[in-house]
Amino acid sequence: MISLNLPSFDIKIRREGNRAVVLDPLRRRWVALTPEEWVRQHFVNLLVSEKHYPATLVANEVQLSVGEKVMRADTVVYDRTLRPRMIVEYKAPTVAITQKVFDQISVYNLLLRVDYLAVSNGRQHYVCSMDYDNEKYSFLEDLPDYEVFLQNA
Repeated sequence: MISLNLPSFDIKIRREGNRAVVLDPLRRRWVALTPEEWVRQHFVNLLVSEKHYPATLVANEVQLSVGEKVMRADTVVYDRTLRPRMIVEYKAPTVAITQKVFDQISVYNLLLRVDYLAVSNGRQHYVCSMDYDNEKYSFLEDLPDYEVFLQNA
């Protein structure tokens, strides 16, 4: 797979028939190893191993519904009261991070109203802190560690 601007780790990959699959420890199952999934697994590893987010408070492929429309947020991070606090959207490393990607994650945020939005294609990562009182957001230089994340509620 393509090298990423994320820490490497011992990722579990195997073949099932003619396709590669990767073990998603959060979903506790093997999933198709797509370029986007490659990014997801590395980013989640960063959250859990480097930034100390409890794996039990990170969920992949979270279903969201608006009326009859069903969407899936790539990753949602919760606080200890199980309130959604961050949404992460992934793209394949070959996909540019554009306004369209931010528009997509913003739709999810209309439902969840989280404190942080993150977007990554594995090479570039953007993290925004939301300020709903002043109706603005600010880009952060880095993803906050979990304890900082909790303090900024």
